[in-house]
Order: sequence, then C-alpha cells, then structure tokens
Amino acid sequence: MGTTDALEFWDGVYAARPAATDPRPNARLTETVADLPPGEVLDLGCGAGGDALWLARQGWRVTAVDVSSVAVERLTALAAAHGLADRITARRHDLGDSFPDGAFDLVSAHYLHTPLDLDRAATLRTAARSLRPGGRLLVVDHGSTAPWSWNQDPDVRYPSPREVADDLALDPAAWTVERTDSPRRTATGPDGTTAEVTDHVLIVRRTA
Repeated sequence: MGTTDALEFWDGVYAARPAATDPRPNARLTETVADLPPGEVLDLGCGAGGDALWLARQGWRVTAVDVSSVAVERLTALAAAHGLADRITARRHDLGDSFPDGAFDLVSAHYLHTPLDLDRAATLRTAARSLRPGGRLLVVDHGSTAPWSWNQDPDVRYPSPREVADDLALDPAAWTVERTDSPRRTATGPDGTTAEVTDHVLIVRRTA
C-alpha cells in the first residue's frame, strides 16, 4: 500500500476521535526526557500532539511529523492556541517515502505501528543517523494489546526491545544501546477507559 492508503487510513483514525484541547504526553517520554537538557527533537508519528506540546513547554524545539494531515493540522492549531507556534513545526511525511531534514538531539518514536507497508527498521535507522553525537533515539512500542487498540488480532506478536535493537543493526562503534526493558503501567484510552498495558522501551545513544 502507498502514501494514499496510509493517508486515508490515519486521517480516518484521527478524524474519528474528538480533537483534544490539551492532549496528554506519553508517560515513557516524560520519565525519560525530564532530566535531559532541551535541544532539537524530532517527534515521529506525532498523533494528537501531546508529546510535541510537552516537549516545547520543556524548552525543546520540536519538529513533529505524521502521515495524517488531520493530525498535522490539529497540532499546528494547538501550538498556536497554546503560544508554542515558535517552538513547534508540524509537517506531513509518509516515512516510507520521505524523512524530515535536520540534525537532532533526540528522536522520539512512540507506538510507530501501522497496518500498512512501512520498513520500520529502515525508518528508525535513518532516525538514528539524524542524531547529533550524544543524541538519543527513544523507541516505545506496544508490548500488549489495549482494549482501544486498532489492532485486536489475538495472534499479534510484539517484538522485544532487544529484537528491535538487533534489527536496526547499528554500528556499536557509533551507537550504544542504553535501555531495553518492558515496564507495565495503567493507561487511559481515548474514551477514558483504563487498562494495564506493557510498553517495550528502547533507547539508543549516538556516541560518534
């Protein structure tokens, strides 16, 4: 499937959800980034925009991308409404076809899952190469199926963080794997319901 299929699918997903006025950031982002000095950050798959808004409030300059034009337009409007338009640039990219320019101190990829064609490992390798020395790639994946997930396949398999790291095949002379674990938390879905979920967390730091 191509860009048109991805655009239609994800526009449909976001259009079906009410636009949040101040969306929450992801828990793994806030716990990981809170103590880092702010710099330039790339938010891959920005979705409702909670991560981008939180990062901007912490002093980061945010490039936020999503395949969905609905998500990008909503985030652009939210950034202006919250007085953060000078710190957030939202752009539409189909990461299978294009990748934003720039060098970053942090790349955040939260729940970058899709039922459509995407060479995710290649995308994350490109993300790792966009880091400045000392910068980090934070990948947070689903490790379990939430009741509100668009993918309710009972046979779905979630690769471990170590498997994701191995798939990236990054040169250990230039990148160091800093974290691979699978913490659990209580999450809240778009409709307000809660459930215990597992996250798969990978952090890779560029050393050279």
